[in-house]
Amino acid sequence: MDISYPCGADAVEAVLPHRAPFRWVDRVVSCEPGASIHAELDVRPDLPLFAGHFPAYPVLPGVIIMEALAQAASFCALVGRADGGALGFLTGIDGARFRRQVRPGDVLTLRARIVKSSSRLVVAEVEASVDGELCASATQKYVLAKDEAREGAAPSGARTEGRSR
Repeated sequence: MDISYPCGADAVEAVLPHRAPFRWVDRVVSCEPGASIHAELDVRPDLPLFAGHFPAYPVLPGVIIMEALAQAASFCALVGRADGGALGFLTGIDGARFRRQVRPGDVLTLRARIVKSSSRLVVAEVEASVDGELCASATQKYVLAKDEAREGAAPSGARTEGRSR
């Protein structure tokens, strides 16, 4: 698939299986396939999760920030692969640090650098920021599997709750 950057949600959905309400990448600003990515998420004030987290002081949950980073890194790892139709399943998060709250109306910048990649495993250094201020960072690991997971079969070694990654 030939994608030019910047690109929007249509291109993201052409590579990843995520759909609303669980697609956490709105656009890809730039991407060097298999190496690095700069993507963004518009943190919309009308997101239903803010009704419960927290109603009087809405904050984007850290797990959603990590998911958004995983989606961006998976896009980078998968776009342009010769064996199209693969999926990235999040299998580990090491050294996660949260430094700044993400609030409704923020634009969350998602950056990932692929530091290891094989036919089965990807490791990425990831960072999320708002207005240049670091919000979160981690090392994430993903196992790659064939697209048959979309048809209901979880890949060997992947937890079923991680299937959306």
